[in-house]
Amino acid sequence: MNVAVLGGGNGSYAAAVDITLRGSAVRFWRRDTAALAPAQAAGGIALKDFEGRRVVAIDTITDDIAAAVSGAELIVAPTPAFAQPDLAKALAPHLTDGQVIFLPPGTFGSYLMMKALRDAGCKADVAIGETGTLPWLCRKHGANEVAITTRATRLPTGVFPARLGDHAIAHIAQAFPDAIEPIEDALSAALMNAGPIIHPPLIIMNAGPIEHFDHWDIHNEGTQPSIRRATTALDGERMAIREALGYAAPHFPLADHYNADGDEWMYGNLAHEKLTDSGDWREDLDLRTHRYMREDVGLGLAFLVSVGRWVGIECRVAAGLLAVASAVAEEDFAATGRTLETLGLAKLTRQEMTELLQEGF
Repeated sequence: MNVAVLGGGNGSYAAAVDITLRGSAVRFWRRDTAALAPAQAAGGIALKDFEGRRVVAIDTITDDIAAAVSGAELIVAPTPAFAQPDLAKALAPHLTDGQVIFLPPGTFGSYLMMKALRDAGCKADVAIGETGTLPWLCRKHGANEVAITTRATRLPTGVFPARLGDHAIAHIAQAFPDAIEPIEDALSAALMNAGPIIHPPLIIMNAGPIEHFDHWDIHNEGTQPSIRRATTALDGERMAIREALGYAAPHFPLADHYNADGDEWMYGNLAHEKLTDSGDWREDLDLRTHRYMREDVGLGLAFLVSVGRWVGIECRVAAGLLAVASAVAEEDFAATGRTLETLGLAKLTRQEMTELLQEGF
């Protein structure tokens, strides 16, 4: 299968090497020509994982998005959610019928990107899938090296529009064999997003040590019982929204991520221990600019609160964290973030939303 991988972050580099290793011809694109030069010079990307370190040759490495996506059956875009509108505009002139875009995760970006494509004049009948987490726990260790700590084993995935679900899932599953679990639609997938559940309590309730110490691991010493209790309550609100909308279990409770003896979560058992043991998440976090704040709070948590409001579920923990984060970042995320209101969907009835998710535009 021909796969285009877009972006220059941790997930994009991991996608390029891992999908290549699984047998697909990968065209790797990022817009920053200078930053792409080390990969082009090496003819690939250095990978560190449980098998050691080696350079994985990539079929095509380019800063030309048309060359990357032309003829690609699957387009994988593990970019931050706030980059999705600009990416859609860049893709719009080059897409053709039958192509599938995959956002891991999406933060309801499947809808947002489809609308942006249509607004940009793209008429191609494409499908956009999204899932609940990045398919890898990974970090870049340099300009052209990525370390993969573990790989996702269960990826609940919904498609916009849902009428193209079978077609899209078939393509996505080729790149992620034995990991994709189809679910109802793109809103169901957005409500599986783990980032807005795990990261807001960890950064907000660790704000003092994050700002005091040069580096702080929110997943290690930052994950204390009091914070876990807040995370569990927040996740309960997410699952209550899913149930109110009629979405089926399993809801992938985040508690399973921490419980080595519980049901298998998205990264399988023992993922949390592997993450903390790696040391890769001992970071210097800027609470105004880090993607945990700009993406997981400003977009993801704001979206969760708005869906709760729309369906009639009171999200006291989510709303409280959103308010505190807005004060810390000095931006009202309820007004500026990704919400049903800012997406123009808050006035839809339940039936109208169902029809939109099924049929698209």
